Amino acid sequence: MKENLFEMGADLGDGWEADNKQKARKQPQKEIKPPEKHRLYLAKEKRRGKVVTIVKPFHLDKKSMQALLKSLKKRLGTGGTVKEDSLEFQGDIGQTLQESLEAMTYRFRV
Repeated sequence: MKENLFEMGADLGDGWEADNKQKARKQPQKEIKPPEKHRLYLAKEKRRGKVVTIVKPFHLDKKSMQALLKSLKKRLGTGGTVKEDSLEFQGDIGQTLQESLEAMTYRFRV
């Protein structure tokens, strides 16, 4: 006996599938851009009474984002993390962060 009683030899035809089957999920293709093509902006948020500086959107793959984060954390002497297409840093370090990224040829919105 088959697991799904509704598929007992039934041909569902073209384009039709049973609801219980796993569909292939398409991963959205992320466009990777060189640093000169980025148009970043800074944002500050207060979380639990502390300031977090956010820089986004980055168009890099995950390994490049991790490497960039590591070098910036070391240069700025602060903690941080990668969240989807953004980098989050502890503290109010907007000006020094922008200077460091501009030295790496990243561009910011005016």
